[in-house]
Amino acid sequence: MCGIVGILGNKPVAPQIVDALKRLEYRGYDSAGVATLEDGELDRRRAPGKLRYLEEKLESEPLGGNAGIGHTRWATHGGPSEENAHPHSTARVAVVHNGIIENYKELKSELIAQGVHFSSETDTEVIAHLVSEQLDAGKTPEQAVPAVLSRLRGAFALAFLFRGEDDLMIGARRGSPLAVGYGNGEMFLGSDAIALAPFTDRISYLDDGDCAVMTRRGVTVRDCDGSGAAVSRTIQRSLASAAQIDKGNYRHFMAKEIAEQPEVVGHTLSHHLDMSAGRARVPEGLDFAALDRLAISACGTAFYAGLVARYWFEKYARMPVDIDIASEFRYREPPLNGGGLGILISQSGETADTLATLRHCRQQGMQIASVVNVPTSTIARESDVALPTLAGPEIGVASTKAFTCQLATLASLVIAAGRARGVLGADDEAELVGALIELPRLMAETLKLEPQIEELARTFAKVQDALYLGRGTSYPIAMEGALKLKEISYIHAEGYAAGELKHGPIALVDEKVPVVVLAPFDNLFEKTVSNMQEVAARGGKIVLVTDAAGAEHAGETLKTLVLPSAHPFVTPILYALPMQLLAYHTAVFMGTDVDQPRNLAKSVTVE
Repeated sequence: MCGIVGILGNKPVAPQIVDALKRLEYRGYDSAGVATLEDGELDRRRAPGKLRYLEEKLESEPLGGNAGIGHTRWATHGGPSEENAHPHSTARVAVVHNGIIENYKELKSELIAQGVHFSSETDTEVIAHLVSEQLDAGKTPEQAVPAVLSRLRGAFALAFLFRGEDDLMIGARRGSPLAVGYGNGEMFLGSDAIALAPFTDRISYLDDGDCAVMTRRGVTVRDCDGSGAAVSRTIQRSLASAAQIDKGNYRHFMAKEIAEQPEVVGHTLSHHLDMSAGRARVPEGLDFAALDRLAISACGTAFYAGLVARYWFEKYARMPVDIDIASEFRYREPPLNGGGLGILISQSGETADTLATLRHCRQQGMQIASVVNVPTSTIARESDVALPTLAGPEIGVASTKAFTCQLATLASLVIAAGRARGVLGADDEAELVGALIELPRLMAETLKLEPQIEELARTFAKVQDALYLGRGTSYPIAMEGALKLKEISYIHAEGYAAGELKHGPIALVDEKVPVVVLAPFDNLFEKTVSNMQEVAARGGKIVLVTDAAGAEHAGETLKTLVLPSAHPFVTPILYALPMQLLAYHTAVFMGTDVDQPRNLAKSVTVE
């Protein structure tokens, strides 16, 4: 979740870029840098640490130039250092980057074999060298960038500056947000509206696959992941004073927050993983080898994240796990001991029942770790170890990006636990870390199913009841899907373990009840499909959520949503997205207040 700023201005832009980066410092603060064009030549200044160190460097070594790009970084590949700070450049191009290039190792090996020298550990530097290669081959910048984009696998936002091109900047996005700002004889590029607020209130938001070619006269946007044809993006007014909570070009905050998930999950993973080494970082203060038990507790959607984590911890770390809804934990009076770890999960870090559970665990001598989105919250402060989810502000009451970031954090923690306990070998760890690294791209691909899901929601908007079924880690996601539908559409919905269908819920099935079946093609697929056939035999309307292999074996359904194939470890995170989209569009068709559903609050601070 790094921050990007670009300016084609009429005066030296470095001071403006730094001011804009200050507004984006919440997105990353490991290092920062600026590159500008002066007399047609690229020059840059970079510094590790907080943004003030870059300011100090620019005071002693100022940059001229009326065109420039800047970046504030949250480290993914390579630690915080001047060499790894953005912009990365060659003699011909400078680039800033938000996201993860999954196939950078293959691309880097190819370039090294051609004699290219690398000066950083980052995935981003690969992009600069690939673009230079295209320019050296005689292509224009407008041709070179799309040619390189077609070779990149991952989710990203990019901004490019070129030697000798004082009136040109190119931006591109795939999975990570990027906005274009329109001035008077000036143009701007930024990660979001808050960065551009000091310069203009006229904003357009790029869509996935867009490539924006900017001059001071305006911008041409092309579909670089498709036909290459020019496309139109609406210019709208942005409220500068409320830029951080601007819905952008989305109708609701919930829609915006669903769309942000590839980016914020990538940001979260970059904090908890060493992507270059293929390792999970062990949080300081946690010795998993010395622990004999885990107790997980949370409320609402966070509780379902804990349920998924129980499956993970028991399988990949061989740790016994107790899990309770926080409002029940203390009153059940479970036996606890000082050799255990309590994991508390809360988006706000202020949830009253979860906080009370934390204090109860503390009184029983347990070590405390928390998974929270607000690092200054009470739960974070009272924990021995606070694990940030880095989802950014979540305005919609129904949790979306906070949930998937909780899962991403817990998944990283599970890998660290499994390795520390000797359950996972180095190859196992690298495999699971690799699956997580792919996740932002897979999430971006999954979000492309939205038109299909929107059409399906027309059917759901007419029903009174719905069932959601899943096995293994899909079972908690089934419960989460049902909760989302209840929360914002007010339709009665229940999530069940698929094997429990015949123990009661099947009595509800008829031609009026849609049944959502979550069934990735894994070792549980056949059993889940058998339960699905029990529904079909009773006239139920089946909505199957699976992958390409599962779709081939599915049989007849009302609708089959085909998600990208993914490692079983990450499917619960991926399959959460269509559940969110289905609830969202159903609620929109029903005309409910999506962002502020009746009777609900964002943070529950009373028992």
